[in-house]
Amino acid sequence: MCAHILATAAWPYANGPRHIGHVSGFGVPSDVFARYMRMSGHKVLLVSGSDEHGTAIQVKAEAEGLTPQQAADKYHGIIVEDLQGLGLSYDLYTRTTTRNHAAVVQEMFSTLLRNGCIVEKTLMGAISPSTGRTLPDRYIEGTCPICSFEFARGDQCDNCGNQLDPIDLVNPKSKINGETPEFRETSHFFLDLPAVADQLKSWLDSRTDWRPNVLNFSYNYIKELKPRAITRDLDWGVRIPVDGWRDEDLKRIYVWFDAVTGYLSASIEWARRSGDPEAWRAWWNDPEARCYMFMGKDNIVFHSVIWPSMLLGVNGESSRGGEKSGWFGRLELPTEIVSSEFLTMRGSKVDTSHGHVILVRDFLRDFGADSLRYYISVAGPEARDTDFTWDEFVRRNNTELANEWGNLVNRSISMAHKNNGAIPPAHELTEVDTRLLASSKDAFTVVGELLEQHKFKQAITEAMRVVSSANQYLSQTEPWKLKEDTNRRDTVLHVALQVVSDANTLLTPFLPHSAQKVHEMLGGIGVWAAQPEVRMVEEDEGDPYPILTGDYANEKAAWASTPIIVGTPLAKPVPLFRKLDETLGDTGPQWAPLG
Repeated sequence: MCAHILATAAWPYANGPRHIGHVSGFGVPSDVFARYMRMSGHKVLLVSGSDEHGTAIQVKAEAEGLTPQQAADKYHGIIVEDLQGLGLSYDLYTRTTTRNHAAVVQEMFSTLLRNGCIVEKTLMGAISPSTGRTLPDRYIEGTCPICSFEFARGDQCDNCGNQLDPIDLVNPKSKINGETPEFRETSHFFLDLPAVADQLKSWLDSRTDWRPNVLNFSYNYIKELKPRAITRDLDWGVRIPVDGWRDEDLKRIYVWFDAVTGYLSASIEWARRSGDPEAWRAWWNDPEARCYMFMGKDNIVFHSVIWPSMLLGVNGESSRGGEKSGWFGRLELPTEIVSSEFLTMRGSKVDTSHGHVILVRDFLRDFGADSLRYYISVAGPEARDTDFTWDEFVRRNNTELANEWGNLVNRSISMAHKNNGAIPPAHELTEVDTRLLASSKDAFTVVGELLEQHKFKQAITEAMRVVSSANQYLSQTEPWKLKEDTNRRDTVLHVALQVVSDANTLLTPFLPHSAQKVHEMLGGIGVWAAQPEVRMVEEDEGDPYPILTGDYANEKAAWASTPIIVGTPLAKPVPLFRKLDETLGDTGPQWAPLG
C-alpha cells in the first residue's frame, strides 16, 4: 500500500564542512531509508537544511572576519557540495536564513503564544565577560549536578539525560574560549512544557517500538518538565513577532526552536518550488502519513520531547486549549525518532573542536561515496558508540566490497560477455540453481522488513549474505570448466547474473552510485538510482543560493526481483571497487588523524 513518508535529517550548523561523524548520524541512515521507501512505491519527502542562526555562526564569522550572513553563505555552499557528493537524495536541502523559514517560525511562535503555551519570565542568562554576548546553553560545559558527569552541557546532560540550566552546572565554562560566564537577569519567552506534560507522556507511552536509547532519554527528560527559554539576547536570528520585542536589536528566537521548525518550513518551501504550494499538507495534515526523524543522540530530546510539545501546543491540544493555526491546520506528530549513537576515534567523539575529524570531502576524494556509505551502514554507530579505524575501513573495503561484491559482479558479467556477448538463456535448472534463486528472491522480504525497522546493519548484512551465496555457487558449479556443456554453462551464468541483479537491487539504498554502474553493466539503460542535484534558487529579489533537490520519481529502481532479459547485450565490465593498500590501515592517509 502506497503511503506518504516524511523523512527528516537533523539540520547541521553552517559553521564548517561536514565530517564523517555528522553524516553517520543524520545523513546516510536517512538517505538509505528514503531510497528504500521510494523503491517500495511510497511517496517520500526527504527534507533538511543548514542551521544558520545562533552563536555558533557568529563565533565562526568573527574568527574569519566575516559577517554572520557571509559565513552562513560560505559554509552552506560547502555543506551542499559535501552532501551531494555523498549522494544524499534530498527532495529539498535548504537553509534557515530564508524569508519563508522566518515566516513559518514566527507563525509557530505566534500560535503557541495565542494558545497560552508561551509565557514571559525572567532568568539568569549566561553572558560572556569578554564580549557581553549571551552564551547559548550548548556552549557552556561543566559538571552535571545530578550524576557528576564532567562534560554536561548547559541544556542537558548527555550522560543521565536530565534537563539542565547553565547556572545549575558545577564549574561552568564557555566552550568558545574557556572563560567562566557571568549570570545576569534578563527577560525572555519560555515554552510552557508543563502545559503539555500529560499529553506528551501519553504520546510517548504509545511509542513502544522506538529504539531504547530514544525512549530512555525522553522519559528521563520529562520526569521534571519545566518551561524552557525560546528567546535569547542575540542579534542574529529570527525576530520575535511580539509588539515591544519585534524591533529589539538584541532579542531573537532561540536557535533550537528555529531549527526544529525547519522541517515544516522546508516542506512548505519544497511544495512552493514544486508548483503546488499546498502539496506539503499530504505529509503533515494526513493522519495516515508517517514521519521518521533522523539524528545523532545529542539531538534526541529536541525531537522526541520539545518538537512534539510544540506541535501539541500549536494544534491547541495542550492543557491550555486554544485553536490550531489557520495556516498550518492540524500538524501530525512524528511516527518515530531514529537516533544513532556517536562515531568515535579512539573513544573520543568525532569532533572538529577536538581535532578528531575526517572531513567528508577528503574521504570522498580519495575513496568514493559508496565505500563510506557502506562502512557507516555495516559498521557505524547505529545502536552504540562505535570507533572508526582505518584498519577496519580498509578490511571491509577490500574483503567485502572488492573481493565479495565487486568480484561477483566482475566474474559473472565477464564470463557471460566472453562466452555469449549477452545475457544467456537458462536451460534445465538443478536444485542448487533453484535454491540460490529462491534465497535471493526471499531476501527482498527479509531486507525490506529490516529497513522498515531502521535496522540498517542487519539489512546490509543480509544483502551481503546473498552476495556470499552467489560466490559460493560459482565456486561450486565452476562454469569456466563447462566448455563442452554449453547449456549447463549458460544456465549457471544466467542464474549468477539474475542474483547479481537481485543483489544490486538489495544494495541500491546503501550503494546508489555503484548500483547505477552495475545496472549499466547488465545492459540496463536510463537512471537506476537518481542522484541529488545542486540548483541555484532565490527568493523575490534576494541573492541566489544553492539547494539540493532531485528527480527521484523517474528512477528505475524498484524493490523487487526483476527477471533479467535473455539476449540483452553485455559490455566488458570494469572494476566496481578499488582494493586499497593494506598499509593504509596502519597509518591512514596523510591528511587524516590516526584512527
